[in-house]
Amino acid sequence: MKVLVTGCAGFIGSKVTEFLLNDNISVIGIDNLNDYYDPQLKRFRLKNLEALGGDFTFVKADIEDKVFLKDLFNQCAFDTVYNIAARAGVRASLEVPDIYMGTNVLGLLNLLECMRVHKTQKLVFTSTSSLYAGQAMPFVETLSVNEPISPYAASKKAAEMLCYTYHHLYGIDVSILRCFTVYGPYGRPDMSPDKFMKCIVSGKALPLNGDGTQSRDFTFIDDIARGIILASKPLGYEIINLGNEHPHTIHKMINLLECYLNKKAMIEPHPFNASDMMHTFANTEKARRLLGWCPTVNLEEGLKRMVDKMSFLFDKS
Repeated sequence: MKVLVTGCAGFIGSKVTEFLLNDNISVIGIDNLNDYYDPQLKRFRLKNLEALGGDFTFVKADIEDKVFLKDLFNQCAFDTVYNIAARAGVRASLEVPDIYMGTNVLGLLNLLECMRVHKTQKLVFTSTSSLYAGQAMPFVETLSVNEPISPYAASKKAAEMLCYTYHHLYGIDVSILRCFTVYGPYGRPDMSPDKFMKCIVSGKALPLNGDGTQSRDFTFIDDIARGIILASKPLGYEIINLGNEHPHTIHKMINLLECYLNKKAMIEPHPFNASDMMHTFANTEKARRLLGWCPTVNLEEGLKRMVDKMSFLFDKS
């Protein structure tokens, strides 16, 4: 079995690749190693993947490069494509919306076209809980999500629509996973758990947008990766939430980090950002029913694992 993982050096993509390799699946991974955050972290993840010793081939490339993708699909027959490559980050999408549309929409279109031509049957695509802005909680997949409040969310909505079009016209089997606030060791530095942890350790002021009562359905990276791989089974066309079903306030997350690091946070208040959601809360009944998936790591355990795993980066004393 041979699969393609795009964004294999990213936070989610590298963990999915790790799990696939541990299952003795042959993986070709591509990533453009862009500088949205320090590429050294992406290279660190790649080094860890290569150390696993599985059948892993990495190619530095961009899914916006149609010529490269055509050549790749001409050379390799893939059983499944995991499209995890994305420009992520709600606030950053306000600054460079064109980049988000390029990667998240046009890049996906290039993949779908290659899949159509080569009759690749299965696509697993990672979407976002950001689509649920303004909807009633807990968020269920049947809710109308036609009012995105950031270019990032809008690009993911457009991508989901493209997936449906190619399923309808060409029979491509598509699983879309709407992921809820993913965190864990070696995560994205712009995400609050990682950023706040490093601020507390260094004694720098922690930038807090809003009053901290906003809540997130923090979901541990291993649970997310496991759900993504389970979704590679034939399903037709399905949108499935992957969340922890237990939202926690930002204050709660900060308090836990303070406890595990044995150090008090210095808070630097900032206005609430209009592109942010106030709360997220996943209904995961569909994931349980279709995938046999449920979250296994709560926030307390997940943050502790993150701090312990990254302790070599700082002196917690």
